[in-house]
Amino acid sequence: MSESTILVERSERVGIIKLNRPRAYNALSGTLIDELLDALRSFDSDPSIGAIILTGNERGFCAGADIKEQSELSFVNAYNQDYLKNLNDGFFAVHKPIIGVINGIALGGGCELAMMCDILYAAETATFGQPEITLGTIPGAGGTQRLIRAIGKPKAMHMVLTGEMISAKEAEAAGLVAKVLPSEQVFSVALKTANKIASFSAPVVAMAKEAVNEAEELGLKNGLRFESRLYHATFGLDDHEEGFQAFLAKPKRVAQWTHK
Repeated sequence: MSESTILVERSERVGIIKLNRPRAYNALSGTLIDELLDALRSFDSDPSIGAIILTGNERGFCAGADIKEQSELSFVNAYNQDYLKNLNDGFFAVHKPIIGVINGIALGGGCELAMMCDILYAAETATFGQPEITLGTIPGAGGTQRLIRAIGKPKAMHMVLTGEMISAKEAEAAGLVAKVLPSEQVFSVALKTANKIASFSAPVVAMAKEAVNEAEELGLKNGLRFESRLYHATFGLDDHEEGFQAFLAKPKRVAQWTHK
């Protein structure tokens, strides 16, 4: 029986997914993608989970696509099966926040996978890049689209056209990464953040995530309207009433969320 390409754990209300192809630097094989999406769907549908962490190992987060598998694809096969579309669609469908924890390399599809997460924490040793041009192709899982939104056109264009990598500190300065931490601390700090997020009302967290993500898709006027509708919708939640009552209590107390 083949070894699983991911490892799944739980810590309180946080689901943890670790990529597990160390000899291939966690390259994105078809099997790994399928198992990763299954784990995401499982955590997303589990009411006992409030946030998700996605990480690799000390050697690296993900080296990108499985080049051996990809080399066997023709244009017709890739086009007809919408190669990698399932990966983008699978992440788009997740309502719960995903925190990516990056150690070592996040290259090509690995950088694209990292950008599918909602928040990125990187170790000081992490490096990011889109080296597809050196293989005679271009990014195919969102690299040309998400990178420009994250770091702007000049830097994104430079990375895509040269294949050059950037360090964790450069990624943080450019806005790609939320925090850079020592390798021995990055996971524990990310887990603390995930537990903090998971301690809030689940439907409100999901609404907040959706509102921020839609800001990338909508103009300001439509984005403000979308935000307003979700904001008003929170007024119908039991958790909204509980949050206000807890704040107004004398003395102020901690809200007890029912996630309804």
